[in-house]
Amino acid sequence: MSRVAILTDSASDLPAATAAAAGIAVVPLEVSFGEEHFSAGVDLTTEEFWKRMTAPDAPFPKTAAASVGQFRAAYDKAFADGADAVVCIAIAGTLSGTLKSATIARDDLLAEQPGREVLVVDSGSASMGEGILALMATEMAAAGRTAAEIAASVDDRKSDLNLYIALDTLEYLKRGGRISGTKAAVGTLLSVKPIITIRDGAVDTVESVRTRSKARVRVLELLSEKPVERIAVLHTIAEDVDGFRDELVRRVPGGVDPAHVSIQPVGPSVGPHLGPGGIGAVVLYAR
Repeated sequence: MSRVAILTDSASDLPAATAAAAGIAVVPLEVSFGEEHFSAGVDLTTEEFWKRMTAPDAPFPKTAAASVGQFRAAYDKAFADGADAVVCIAIAGTLSGTLKSATIARDDLLAEQPGREVLVVDSGSASMGEGILALMATEMAAAGRTAAEIAASVDDRKSDLNLYIALDTLEYLKRGGRISGTKAAVGTLLSVKPIITIRDGAVDTVESVRTRSKARVRVLELLSEKPVERIAVLHTIAEDVDGFRDELVRRVPGGVDPAHVSIQPVGPSVGPHLGPGGIGAVVLYAR
């Protein structure tokens, strides 16, 4: 049986232990606080990131795409470890240059070793939207599916993903260049709590709600509109995350397997764009 290695990047927010248990290699994006530079998940954990992010007078963190060299090294290691093929699932190409780095590294490898098989898939998402797809890919690999079958299935199922997060402010998305200053200014003036999603690889404001409690309720309503197969609750150091998870599971039509429900703090690769106090989830709708 051929062995297909699964790769992703740190914008997937997969915890190190989860990725290791699933056999997923994670290529880190870069995070900078002023003149200090880190590799997400390597020398900057999620806990350390949020301590820095929320420290008084902390410089605003910036992120940079994972490099071509990092992806090439990850591909080479996968083959050296015995893989027959590699499927790489990356953050949406519209949100980061990471997908481009993964693709260039693949092309460089295939130019030197034309017999290799490396498939790069644009997740069209970020955080655990990307992470859920990577975990699904490992399950398909374990079941003996080919690299082409895995890549095609992941590309197909990404249309079943939906992500909603209620934020405290749009300021961090504005600073990170993910939304316009005009959108952020309107939200700030109205003192609203924005609910965002990722649609077709772009961050979009779905609704703006007056209070934090009302925003949480509205996010729960949006996430539980249809039966779901998997849930990953996401938060950026928010309160009562367990209660949010329990209420979401209760609301989902038809229920959901507890084994496919997780809670993940957003990590250093995505957190700078959201800021503290956000809560929501990624759901994979059932078919």
